[in-house]
Amino acid sequence: MTTRRLTALTPEQAPGRAREVLTDIVERHGSVGEMVSTMAHSPALLDGYLSLSRAMKRVKIPRALSEKLSLAVQEWIGCGTCREAHVSAGRAAGLSDTDIALARQGTSTDPREAALIGLALKVLAEPGSLSDDDVAEVRAHGWSDRVIAEVVGVVTLNLLTGAFNLLAGIQPEKEEEKEEPTPGE
Repeated sequence: MTTRRLTALTPEQAPGRAREVLTDIVERHGSVGEMVSTMAHSPALLDGYLSLSRAMKRVKIPRALSEKLSLAVQEWIGCGTCREAHVSAGRAAGLSDTDIALARQGTSTDPREAALIGLALKVLAEPGSLSDDDVAEVRAHGWSDRVIAEVVGVVTLNLLTGAFNLLAGIQPEKEEEKEEPTPGE
């Protein structure tokens, strides 16, 4: 079982601007998710996350492909909470179990998508090694400069949420291992 390292805050407990933000979210949606209420410890982080999250909803990357990128990145980062959320969102966007499994492995049956997923993983894991060839490869698959640039935003948002959840200890509960009964009991 993962121990929560940072506590979730209620709007009343949140400092400064975070109090206003959480209150607004509760008024509009009825509740606040655990990650957002935990981010409220830092009003700057909370504002930054919400702004980036809203902005990334306007990308030109198709929703299903954006979920594939997110799955590949979250698999690499190791955030189970984010991975579960993107599996669910991927299914809602029409991804099959095979699509999800391949994305988690950093690829796709579609060579165009595989090239973009590969770029996303390189942006995450080794940005200092990005080269003209990397950009030329995704362009050769027909991706625009806008989509190429937006990959960095998708990766950044996933790194922010995954790293935060891991740091805060916000991870899915593991099923307790069931003990096998001893013969004769």
